[in-house]
Amino acid sequence: MIRTGISSLALILSLAAAPAFASPAPAPAATTAAPTAAEADAFVARAEKELAEFSTPAQQAAWINATYITDDTDAIAAKFGAEGTEMGVRFALEAAKYAGVPGLSFDTKRKIDLLRNGLTLPAPTTPGAASELSTIVTKLGSDYGKGKGTLDGKPINGSDIEAAMGTVRDPAKSKEMWVSWHDSVGAPMRKDFAREVVIANQGAKGLGYADVGALWRSGYDMTPAQFEATTDTLWKQVEPLYKALHTYVRWKLNAQYGDAVQPKTGPIRADLLGNMWAQEWGNIYDVVAPAGAGDVGYDVGDLLKAKGYDPIKMFKTGEGFYSSLGFKPLPDTFWARSQIVKPADREVVCHASAWDIDSKDDVRIKMCTKVNGDDFVTIHHEMGHNYYQRAYKNQPFLYENGANDGFHEAIGDFVALSITPDYLVKIGLLDPAKVPSPDKDIGLLLKQAMDKVAFLPFGLLVDKWRWGVFSGATPAGQYEKSWNDLRLKYQGIVPPVARDETRFDPGAKYHVAASVPYARYFLARLYQFQFYQAACKQSGWTGPLHRCSFYGNKEVGAKLNAMLEMGQSKPWPEALAVFTGSREISGQAMVDYFAPLKAWLDKQNEGKPQGW
Repeated sequence: MIRTGISSLALILSLAAAPAFASPAPAPAATTAAPTAAEADAFVARAEKELAEFSTPAQQAAWINATYITDDTDAIAAKFGAEGTEMGVRFALEAAKYAGVPGLSFDTKRKIDLLRNGLTLPAPTTPGAASELSTIVTKLGSDYGKGKGTLDGKPINGSDIEAAMGTVRDPAKSKEMWVSWHDSVGAPMRKDFAREVVIANQGAKGLGYADVGALWRSGYDMTPAQFEATTDTLWKQVEPLYKALHTYVRWKLNAQYGDAVQPKTGPIRADLLGNMWAQEWGNIYDVVAPAGAGDVGYDVGDLLKAKGYDPIKMFKTGEGFYSSLGFKPLPDTFWARSQIVKPADREVVCHASAWDIDSKDDVRIKMCTKVNGDDFVTIHHEMGHNYYQRAYKNQPFLYENGANDGFHEAIGDFVALSITPDYLVKIGLLDPAKVPSPDKDIGLLLKQAMDKVAFLPFGLLVDKWRWGVFSGATPAGQYEKSWNDLRLKYQGIVPPVARDETRFDPGAKYHVAASVPYARYFLARLYQFQFYQAACKQSGWTGPLHRCSFYGNKEVGAKLNAMLEMGQSKPWPEALAVFTGSREISGQAMVDYFAPLKAWLDKQNEGKPQGW
């Protein structure tokens, strides 16, 4: 599941992460003298202090809004959002003056760059622009949180419709849920989204960027063009694996539903893949499981229920994994202040997210946890954000973030890869006698690939779509066409019904509604396998990579912490090298992990056309 981690700095500099507000301070007095390195140092110190002081109340306002959605909390969140945006823009504009000053120290130069490109949706300095932008972002986020679709003609909320999409096997009902959600949640956002793009692009140009997309691509210690080229290169590494999986799944769906619902060739119907966005396909593993090897002998959700797990025990188990690596337990405030289950008395944003309220120890998770395998994995993922946040809490405020945003998402994901049969035995969930034998390895790998591999093209195309929107290559009159064209090109899927420009299907995805950049999740899918392969090597694992669990290995924990505590203080290749020994992101570790599955898929797909 795709989740979100929210750090203090990210919240302030990102209108999207949680709208935030305060009036801009007076501009520095004009001077004819060229700025000096000493003045740059003083500016960075002042900005860092002001941002740190603003951080906690802004986080608290955002938390209240996300866990108690009312008109009043919307208004308060929008107020903080406007203030935070104005503050971020003010500092970004001032930072730009010092970017070329000779003699800057490494830290001052790095912090100036972080201030310049740290904003997600910058507002222009035009009076009222920040307030208008923040109001739109708050509205879109809240509209998503309150959104409903229908099942059997009855309203169903976001978390429940997500769960139902994973279990319903009637194509008429999956179509109803898909269409109702996209029509009722996405379509009404279209006009506000288009206005948001106009305002934010004006802000990005004021900061010296071509558009918001170029601003987003500037946060990776490389140029925007280099970053886009890097993502294309990475996709080419893993595309053959995805296409092999797509071909196999398409034929299995055809066998399940027949030619009239899912043809043997061409794209896959989006609502048949067990997920509202067809981004992860693990929920339909039962449909595609190979005969013999398909039954891996256990289901994590069933194991949890059989052992009487409730959401709290699931969270305690996730904490136990990190404790086994040598990390300190979560503070008492985590348990007192987190939203672990959906409150019965109010509207909340159920989309799981991890929060760092005070940049020290007030870390929290917001979930509407259900006792199932997906949420068990999500808990391990979200806690990865919290442990990362605590690891870098002693860094200067501007360095309190992941080495890049892909790192933050990858930490919990790579830990979750260690939810193997070996791990489940060690924590008493799985009977040792029921550990799958080696002949079940294809089933284990296919089950993983249905989520990990299936996600890759979606992880890439969400921001490719937005980059086109922000650059103007995709005008407002072609939002829907462009979205569906990219879905077809990269994922090989099509909507269950025809879509026209009265629709706005991108808005039915949380991260578009909430303006959360998405390339981080594509990167995280690849980083997590690099991290996992490195951890398994460090732990001395010699068996099949996908069976490795480094649970309980404190040497891995110590090396991991050495990377985490760096925060954003160094370029990400340096952080990557601390843990993995490599300075290059690569899809090869994922390819290695799934190599036995790829060979098996190729054999299953012999004589069947690949592609769409």
